[in-house]
Amino acid sequence: MERSDILKRFSQHTDLDVFIKATEEEKAYVVQMRPSTTFFKDGIKRLVKNKVAFVSFIIIVLITLAAIFIPLFWPYAYDTMLGNVPGKPMDASFNNLHPFEYSRTELRKIAAGESIFPHVFGTDAQGRDYFIRVVYGTRISLAVGFFASIIVLLIGTTVGAVSGYCGGKVDLIIMRIVDIIYSLPDMLMVILLASVLKLTLGPAIDGTVLASIGSNIISLFIVFGVLYWVSMARLIRGQILSLREQEYVLAARAAGAGGGWIIKKHLLPNCMSVIFISVALQIPSAIFTESYLSFIGLGVNAPMPSLGSLASDALNGLNSYAYRMVIPAIVISLIVLSLNLFGDGLRDAFDPKLNT
Repeated sequence: MERSDILKRFSQHTDLDVFIKATEEEKAYVVQMRPSTTFFKDGIKRLVKNKVAFVSFIIIVLITLAAIFIPLFWPYAYDTMLGNVPGKPMDASFNNLHPFEYSRTELRKIAAGESIFPHVFGTDAQGRDYFIRVVYGTRISLAVGFFASIIVLLIGTTVGAVSGYCGGKVDLIIMRIVDIIYSLPDMLMVILLASVLKLTLGPAIDGTVLASIGSNIISLFIVFGVLYWVSMARLIRGQILSLREQEYVLAARAAGAGGGWIIKKHLLPNCMSVIFISVALQIPSAIFTESYLSFIGLGVNAPMPSLGSLASDALNGLNSYAYRMVIPAIVISLIVLSLNLFGDGLRDAFDPKLNT
């Protein structure tokens, strides 16, 4: 070791060379750190890597966009009977057309040089374009599933959070109510409630804004609000029970924070992954419930179509026009299967217990 180095080491003076800024190459060599991320970003990365869930999400998006935008430019309306022209006798040649088949009137117009848009799925027994009815039915089913899940989310999250945080007698009373609702036969209660509400809501909403929605759809929302929130409430209650004893909750209590503030600011944000997964799995359940209620005549009001009502109407001509049953059945199966697979992918991506 040279003498200058020895003197520099034992010197009382500050070595200015130590304070020279490191270059970017030196920083990259010395500091080997993972880029900063969040729980949500990590979950999205895992979700994208899940090919089945990602493809299911793409299918859901495509079906939703088609249900929203196709009616904007489609030349036929879902409730227009093509053979019924005011002032003229009913043209029965529009009824029960097969896919891409034209009526006699349309064939004459085509022969005269006019351009007629084809009936992709044919027409039904009333001469209405079947493709646009399937599209509208998909829109109705998706809307009912989405809004029903929002209702279940609001009621179930509120009840479960209050029950889990308060505990004691409040938790006991709420959980006994949940147990009573759980003990009721789902299918029977849904049919009974839908039947009763269909008769009572009709006269009550006549002449109001809700009349345009229809008593059957409103009764569906009430059925979901009465019966289907219990699973969400139980799930949120279990999460809150495990989180309310954490140190940050005790610190918030010690600082004088109220129960509502703690639930809103601390507990529910830490349950968001579970809430997202539950909502994603609730939507296909709501769509399936709406479909079978419409199939038995307790769903959406005619002439507005639903996938379930379309399948029900197709029963009359099942031997001759089986495709009318197959098409809405395939759409229902595709929507429900895609939502279930996407919900499973969300659970795998955002459940911390599955990623440890």
